[in-house]
Amino acid sequence: MPTHVPAEAHGDEAGALLAFLEAQRGGLRRSVLGLTEEQARRRTGASALTPAGLIKHVAETEQGWIETAQQRPHTIQRTAETWHLSFALGDGESLPEMLAFWEQVARRTEEFVRALPSLDDTFPLPEAPWFPPEARQSMRWLLLHLIEETARHAGHADILRESLDGKTAFALVDEERAARQG
Repeated sequence: MPTHVPAEAHGDEAGALLAFLEAQRGGLRRSVLGLTEEQARRRTGASALTPAGLIKHVAETEQGWIETAQQRPHTIQRTAETWHLSFALGDGESLPEMLAFWEQVARRTEEFVRALPSLDDTFPLPEAPWFPPEARQSMRWLLLHLIEETARHAGHADILRESLDGKTAFALVDEERAARQG
């Protein structure tokens, strides 16, 4: 992403990982900067992905992983039959509402991570064919996975946005800075 991630306080590994996660979130949020609701829901090619759908998917995914790490039931249940719904805004859902939901998820993620005794603490992975049986992962792994997931979709969003109106990530960074300063 074309932004600088500020250095963490010396020895604050959790802070460093959270800062990189927030930088990737910022890239994805900027991909919808200035878009109308209709533009944010528009497909730009063969893929069914849309900018608004990516926002929803990443927010739901982050929430799901934090709930998994907390060993709590998922607030939003997805199955093989409903997985596609995490990639599209449904009737009654709007981009501003998804962004607000994601902001709440991000806040809960930070609170959870900041309260951890150690990033070495582990949690069990859910049973799934793609995970080893009885696997456990560290909270460090969780944060790295969230960074990976968010960055992957931020890249998708960059391509979708450029296909919509030609704006690149660099142009959107400049637009966001100008809006904050203006």
